[in-house]
Amino acid sequence: MNAHPYSPAFVAGGFGFISGALSVDESGTAVPGRSEALVAAAARLSERLESVGMSLADVIKTTYFVTDVTLRDEANMHYEVLFESPRPARSFVEVAALPYGATVEIEAIAHRRK
Repeated sequence: MNAHPYSPAFVAGGFGFISGALSVDESGTAVPGRSEALVAAAARLSERLESVGMSLADVIKTTYFVTDVTLRDEANMHYEVLFESPRPARSFVEVAALPYGATVEIEAIAHRRK
């Protein structure tokens, strides 16, 4: 059950709107390390997609929120592994802080392919 007043993932008209997935482990603890944080946020994103019958292959747009913009190069390398070409559109935004001490948050829009 979600302890927050929003849906982690919501489907409407074949589109999946995925709330920001943080760089935390399964227990909600922030994951240390730059690369490890990217992997953790992607894992949480994947879980949210699966909860509405979608996968990373359905993602058409992401927004990365990071607490350190210098993470961009590592995020680019990770993106190339995470998504097949043509890769989803992406925005990359630096923020002052994220919940629970996370350093990465990934929000996504997906489209159910028939």
